[in-house]
Amino acid sequence: MLTSRVPAAVDALLAILRDRPALAQVAIVDGPSAVNTTDKRRIHIGWSPSGESAVALQQAFNAAGARTRDEALTITGYAEARVGEKDMKIARDQVFALVGEIEQALRASGAEPEAPTLRGTVLWAHLTTGDLQQYVSDGSVAGVEFTVTCQARI
Repeated sequence: MLTSRVPAAVDALLAILRDRPALAQVAIVDGPSAVNTTDKRRIHIGWSPSGESAVALQQAFNAAGARTRDEALTITGYAEARVGEKDMKIARDQVFALVGEIEQALRASGAEPEAPTLRGTVLWAHLTTGDLQQYVSDGSVAGVEFTVTCQARI
């Protein structure tokens, strides 16, 4: 019996991002990874540098009779852009371009009509929060911790 849409939703989000042509040169990472300064642009799904939770979820019965449940879930993510220069604007602009691609990937399109439902795994999903971080480490680094909030029925 299905107890959560979390595994399917995370898998679908990863697949949608990996299939996006504009992200073909970006490392799409499932969870955390070792520090890799050769990947100049990365998107992590299910991990952020300051987060303790890959996915937060809450469930409640949908209606009397306890036959179905509603599940609210928040998938944590992190986008990062590294540039060899000390010009923070370049890194910041690049990381917000990545976040923009994530947001666009969650919109319905002719090529991906089921994107807002993470290919049918949830009722809806959208990018809901972001937190910009900037630092210098072998050049400029800008990162955005973000969340994708979803609603599902199980």
